[in-house]
Amino acid sequence: MATKKSAPIKNTTGDKVFYIINALFLGLMALIVLYPLYFIVIASISDPDAVLAGKVILYPVQITFSGFQKILERTDIWRGYLNTIIYTVLTVVLALIVTVPAGWALSRKTTPGKKALMIYFIIPMFFGGGLIPFYNVMSSLGLVNTMWAVILPSILSVWNLFMTKTFFESSIPDGLVEAAKIDGAGEYGLFFTIVLPLSKAILAVMALYYAIGQWNSYFNAMIFLQDETMYPLQLVLKEILIASESTTGGSGETILEQYRLANQIKYVSVIVSSVPVLMLYPFVQKYFSQGVMIGSLKG
Repeated sequence: MATKKSAPIKNTTGDKVFYIINALFLGLMALIVLYPLYFIVIASISDPDAVLAGKVILYPVQITFSGFQKILERTDIWRGYLNTIIYTVLTVVLALIVTVPAGWALSRKTTPGKKALMIYFIIPMFFGGGLIPFYNVMSSLGLVNTMWAVILPSILSVWNLFMTKTFFESSIPDGLVEAAKIDGAGEYGLFFTIVLPLSKAILAVMALYYAIGQWNSYFNAMIFLQDETMYPLQLVLKEILIASESTTGGSGETILEQYRLANQIKYVSVIVSSVPVLMLYPFVQKYFSQGVMIGSLKG
């Protein structure tokens, strides 16, 4: 017997108007977000004089890669890249080792002193000791002017910890844990053989968050590092930009040339520092929305 097909739902005039307005609004929001990024790209390969004159709006003018050449021919840039990669990789590895087990422990109702631990982690979210006590602690531990002064303060974010905790509470059912224990799994076996394989989404999201945070960080390096050979990329770019903007002394032509160079390097440095992060995102994209939404909204 043939089934009766339901009649298609017709959009009213009001629905069509709503869809049009919604599309225009979303298009405007996308333009507001994407145009500054597009402008940075076209300004970085345009003649500095054209950029300063406001001629670069929709397309590059007098294309030149001199800014990239000036940046990439410097050895300190490549050294900064290497340092930042080392800092980022070590931070991500140590952060996952610390954050994921801590999040799992806080997600379990049987964890002794769970409420006290939650309060202990929440307090630093609202109160800090300040820069001088922080520096004194790092100095007393002998970490000043070492790579660990950049890495160790970044291996635990309370926000990421709570997101991981919520993910475990909403994604690892108690029945699965109890079944594993009945089968003889201990706490370590349960965590490594069952919990971690089911947590790829939150692991990818945490790795991305910590990697981006460390890659873009420069403040701890600026405070604790004196050896320029240990500077991360962001701090190297900051020093180059400050040096190029210096207009002390020299003729008017020299000052103008420095200003043109600073304006070009400003856009080039954004691209040089952002490309590696943009290349990383596609590898974790399929886990990103799942891990963020479950870790932040459920529980």
